[in-house]
Amino acid sequence: MLSGLRKTVAATFMKECPLQYNYFPCGLAKGNRTMSLVQVSSNKCSGGYQKVFEHDSTELKCKMKVAVYLPPKAENEKCPVFYWLSGLTCTEQNFITKAGSQQAASEHGIIIVAPDTSPRGCNIEGEDESWDFGTGAGFYVNATQEPWKTNYCMYTYVTEELPRLINTNFPADPEKMSISGHSMGGHGALICALKNPGKYKAVSAFAPICNPIQCAWGQKAFSGYLGEDKKTWEAYDATVLAASYSGPQLDILIDQGRDDQFLSASQLLPDNLIAACSEKKIPVVFRLQPGYDHSYFFIYSFITDHIKHHAKFLNA
Repeated sequence: MLSGLRKTVAATFMKECPLQYNYFPCGLAKGNRTMSLVQVSSNKCSGGYQKVFEHDSTELKCKMKVAVYLPPKAENEKCPVFYWLSGLTCTEQNFITKAGSQQAASEHGIIIVAPDTSPRGCNIEGEDESWDFGTGAGFYVNATQEPWKTNYCMYTYVTEELPRLINTNFPADPEKMSISGHSMGGHGALICALKNPGKYKAVSAFAPICNPIQCAWGQKAFSGYLGEDKKTWEAYDATVLAASYSGPQLDILIDQGRDDQFLSASQLLPDNLIAACSEKKIPVVFRLQPGYDHSYFFIYSFITDHIKHHAKFLNA
């Protein structure tokens, strides 16, 4: 009876207390333990662990949740990291519960990190009024306009703060990172890779917003976060960035559903990005998938291909 009670108390303690008390499955690098992460959940999955953590973000000045999948390989050695950026209205939960990425990540020995899509609970007037601006719609930019600029710095959060957090607290190989995403997150993945030549070993996207300065979603977000000077918008537009890219070779994989309602509504504009990449001789594999829409059913259908694409470069 007492033994069972002790186990229950211990399990509750491990779940609710900071990461210091529930570190790597194998106890790697114990000297690097930190109080900065609190474990929210942990589930055995595909031989590894799907976990969710919460931390205080210095860039976003709020609490953020981030999902981390640790493959079995992480019990014994460092692993490459695949960063996933989700789309409009999503949280860290959508990808880990709908995409089915864990099995392929387990097989290839890849850690998957999926953050939330925006700051939350910042008490900014208007942050919850629209589904495509504010909460759940950070657009992976660093805002320069009031009242957003204090908290909405998702670009720096994704490219700097989050990798530091992951590299400090998990058995991650800091030299082997890649990035992917869907819709708004596909836009985020592309700009992160194009703005940081050599930082990411691979990049891919599902139905990305390829040319935001030319579509309604991007124009609404950029005018709100960055102001009315459209020249400043170009720093966060994948098509513009591809046209001036001069870094090491970047092999891009893009899947796009042919029956995607946002493709026909001219929100995604992949042809513009493909043309810019062709001009700069940036290799792009663009696959137009018949019958598929913009949903997670589409992502689930091709996520294994994307993880294989990343593994080819991450495990080289």
